[in-house]
Amino acid sequence: MITTKKRGGLANVVAGDSNICLCGATDESLLIRGYSIEDLAQSATFEEVVFLLLAGRLPKRGELFEGSYEVDELFLKVPQNASPMDFLRTAVSLAGTLWADEPNPALRLITSLPTILLSWMKQKKLPLKRGSIAKNFLELLHEKEATAKQIRALDISLILYSEHEFNASTFVVRTIASTMSDYYSAICGGIGALAGPLHGGANERAYDLIHQFKSADEAEKKILEMLSQKIRIMGFGHRVYTTKDPRSDIIKNIAQSLASAASDSYLFEVANRIEEVMWHEKMLFPNLDFYSALVYHWLDIPKSLFTPLFVLSRLSGWSAHFIEQQSNNKLIRPLSNYTGPKHQPWIPLEER
Repeated sequence: MITTKKRGGLANVVAGDSNICLCGATDESLLIRGYSIEDLAQSATFEEVVFLLLAGRLPKRGELFEGSYEVDELFLKVPQNASPMDFLRTAVSLAGTLWADEPNPALRLITSLPTILLSWMKQKKLPLKRGSIAKNFLELLHEKEATAKQIRALDISLILYSEHEFNASTFVVRTIASTMSDYYSAICGGIGALAGPLHGGANERAYDLIHQFKSADEAEKKILEMLSQKIRIMGFGHRVYTTKDPRSDIIKNIAQSLASAASDSYLFEVANRIEEVMWHEKMLFPNLDFYSALVYHWLDIPKSLFTPLFVLSRLSGWSAHFIEQQSNNKLIRPLSNYTGPKHQPWIPLEER
C-alpha cells in the first residue's frame, strides 16, 4: 500500500508492507518480529536477535553461529586517513568481490565486519574468535579481557540499534534491493545513508554536548541559553515517537549502572539535567543516541567508532529487509510532485 499524498520527507507515508519491525507511534513501543524491545534487551543476546531478524524466529539450541574467518590482507590496504565510516563502506564493497561465492553473505558480514574494522584500525590481522560479537569487539579493541558487565552493556546496545523499521538507511537498502541488485551494493547504500549527519552520528554530537559541562547546574544554564538562541540540541525527539523512545530508558539504565564505577560519574547527572530541561522547555525526550554516548564513553570506545557501531548493529536489520524485499519484490519507484516551470519555448543559443 502506497499513499501519494504529499508529505515533507515522506512523513506519515506508508511505503510498503513488512513483518520485521513495528514502531508503535501510538503506544510508543517497539516490536521486532513480535518481541518487545524490553524483553529482548532483558533476556536475549545480540546473536539471538540477529538470528531472529534473518530467520524470522528465535534460534534453537545449537543454531547460533560459531566459526571464524581470516581477515584478508586487502582490507588493511584501505588508506589510514579514511574515516571509519568510509572504511566500512569500502570494506563492504571489497567483501562483495572477495566473497562472491559466499552462500550466506549477511551472516558472514555481520560476524566478520567488527573484526575487519578493528584490524584495519590497528593495521594487523586480528582473529575472529568464537564468542559474542560484543565480547570480541571490546577485547580486540582494548587488547585485554572485558568484564561481564561491560560485555552485556555493549550487547544490549547492539540489540537496541539492530532494527527500526523504514528509517532512511533501511529504505535505501530496500530500494536498492528492489532493483534485484546484490546484497553488498545494498549494504553500501545503507552505510552511505547512515553517514549523513541527519541520520547517524547523533550520539557523537550528544557526547560533545554532555562533555561541555562540569556540573548539572552549568548544563541547565547553558542549555536554556542555547534554546533561547534556537540552537538545536542533538539526541532529542524522534520522527516516529511523540512522548518517549522506548529504547531510551533501557540505555539510560545501563549508563547509570556504568556511571557508578566511573571517575567522571557526574556526567550522568549532567545528562539527566539536560533531559529534564528539554522536557520542561520543549517537551522533547531523549532518543537512543543521547545516553548511548555515555555508555560508549564508559566502555572506553573512541568517539570515531560511535557511528560505526551503529552500522555493525544495524547490519542485521538491513539484511532482514534486503531478504524480505527480494522475497516478494516490486521495484520501488515513487512519483514526485513537480514544482518546476510549465512548458517553455526553446530559445536558440544566439538569441539568449
